[in-house]
Amino acid sequence: MEALYLLIPLSVLLVFGAIWIFFNASDGGQFDDLVGPALRVLQDDDRSGEF
Repeated sequence: MEALYLLIPLSVLLVFGAIWIFFNASDGGQFDDLVGPALRVLQDDDRSGEF
């Protein structure tokens, strides 16, 4: 029973921390363009000899 006094506040802090990280990434533009990087991988690079 005494472990619950420690585990419940820690789990609440963990949830609020995860929500804060998600909204911080969302406000920072992390999820703005999800299609562009996937299409950039498929584009051909015709520069031969340059590495």
